[in-house]
Amino acid sequence: MANINLLPWRAERRKLREREFYMMLAVAAAGAILAFLAAMSWMSHLISSQEADNAYLQQEITALDKKIEEIKELDKRRSQLLTRKEIIEQLQSNRSQMVHLFDEMVKTIPDGARLSTMKQAGDTLTLEGTAESNSRVASYMRNIDNSPWMGRTDLSKIENKAGVKEADKKMPYQFSLEVKLHKPDEAKKAEATKDDQKGDQTDAAKAQSPKAAGDESAGGVKAPADTKMPAAPATTGEKK
Repeated sequence: MANINLLPWRAERRKLREREFYMMLAVAAAGAILAFLAAMSWMSHLISSQEADNAYLQQEITALDKKIEEIKELDKRRSQLLTRKEIIEQLQSNRSQMVHLFDEMVKTIPDGARLSTMKQAGDTLTLEGTAESNSRVASYMRNIDNSPWMGRTDLSKIENKAGVKEADKKMPYQFSLEVKLHKPDEAKKAEATKDDQKGDQTDAAKAQSPKAAGDESAGGVKAPADTKMPAAPATTGEKK
């Protein structure tokens, strides 16, 4: 006889499939949760690593900022030392300038002019005084312009105080000059240039007298044109 199963097998198979579905769903959920936890752990590790790197970079930036401040302080000290060095070198180079300046002032001032005040501000020298006439002031300005230690001269004022009671009758003109001083190196160059010019003028003066130079090179002296040579004595008779 054929066996007929009258039990509810379809219901049991449905339940089995439901159990399998729920098991697969649980496994998938567990896998998703594990993957999510792993991703969260990896992200937290990356974040902590980046934070550590940021903290290290911040420490290095702080150390570099301190070094930069030290470098700025050293640069400041260096600039101060260089400024002090330049001032010392300038004082050393201008040490003899005042001696030459007073010497040139004595040489350049003409007769009939007198200085009353002298002021120096940097490379500018202000001279105030009195003179007999305008020509004396002009001569004084020319002498200053030709001086190697005293440069270009500007006339600030010149006034005739003849009508004023306090004015000197012999020197009624009051003047004020502004002189641009030369540096020592420039003054030496100017003196060398003047010496060269004097040498050139001397050579030119010698070149203008070629006859004298030729006579000197021949080793003799030319006799004057009107000088007559003495004649030989005349004989009175012949020798036998």
